[in-house]
Amino acid sequence: MPSLNFKGKALVQNYHLLVPYHELKPVKAKSLSDKVSLHDNLVIHGDNLKALKALLPYYHGKVKCICIDPPYNTGNENWAYNDNVSSPMIQEWLGKVVDREDLTRHDKWLCMMMPRLKLLREFLTDDGAIFVSIDDNEVHWLRGLMDEVFGEENFVEQFIWKKSYGGGAKEKFVVRQHEYCLMYARNKERLPALWLPPDEDAEARYYKYRDAKFKDRGPYRIKPLEATKSMDARENLIYPIKGPGGAEIMPKRQWWWGRERVEQALKNDELVFTKTNGGYSVSYKQYLMDEAGEKRGAKPFSVIDKFYTQEGTADLREVFDDRVVMQFPKPVNLIKRFIYLTTEPDKGDTVLDCTAGSGTTGQAVFALNK
Repeated sequence: MPSLNFKGKALVQNYHLLVPYHELKPVKAKSLSDKVSLHDNLVIHGDNLKALKALLPYYHGKVKCICIDPPYNTGNENWAYNDNVSSPMIQEWLGKVVDREDLTRHDKWLCMMMPRLKLLREFLTDDGAIFVSIDDNEVHWLRGLMDEVFGEENFVEQFIWKKSYGGGAKEKFVVRQHEYCLMYARNKERLPALWLPPDEDAEARYYKYRDAKFKDRGPYRIKPLEATKSMDARENLIYPIKGPGGAEIMPKRQWWWGRERVEQALKNDELVFTKTNGGYSVSYKQYLMDEAGEKRGAKPFSVIDKFYTQEGTADLREVFDDRVVMQFPKPVNLIKRFIYLTTEPDKGDTVLDCTAGSGTTGQAVFALNK
């Protein structure tokens, strides 16, 4: 697999190992206790690289979900690694191992991100995942860096977030309405299926039918059993299904299910046959509730809309007595979605954000806990 190359990479590849461990110390004026309790919610103020190293001995392999919103490196930000190269780490190298003019804006950003991502990977549980928000300035560089740190095989999705529904009067070329969020697993093979809460609109729109199982399983929708071309060809999925009047129905290509599962569905009255010009089409019943009476969740889509930056501003104003303390933070509902996908209620899963900003991740956790 080709690796990402940038100036300064040789200096930061193992820099996270050289960062000394620090002790977390409570600040009386800002703390509820004079001791740090690792069983409570923690807000840590300081360099996030040092903070991560301080937390690592206690939370190594114990964090289920990480959400971070690092600097986007637009060129207008006043962050340490871009402000006249004021980072102590890079200042130490200047004139010794790298020239000041040798580091581009992207090099500096990647030098900042690599050691942090390497530490963050160590926090994740084997079935955990990380979400990194970003825009077009660094998304392609970030994708290469994430592939290297987490493994290309652990890439899950590059979500496209439609962040606004208006604007454009001041744009010279194109109205840019989207950003991204890259999702990587610690170990994709261990990552469970991803589900969102049940979608009430979808329930009303699609789940229109009832049968004898309605009391226990609720209404159902019908979905074609015929596989699409997106599914790899498999000989064992080509076989006849016995339909009305004993007719044998063959797929045009292949079925989604194997023969044993289809026979079980026939036995349980969970297939629907529809008369067509050429015979019958076969569909299966998808019930709203599973056999335990739990409602079917919604599958996440790669394009996320309905959560806009205007909503994020309103979220923050609600917390700060209607004062605007930060423009356009991430909406709480957007971060709630990412956390919901990868954590389980009542399991005590730990969530980490080392670029806390306005505190949206913490607010999202509080909202989900309610």
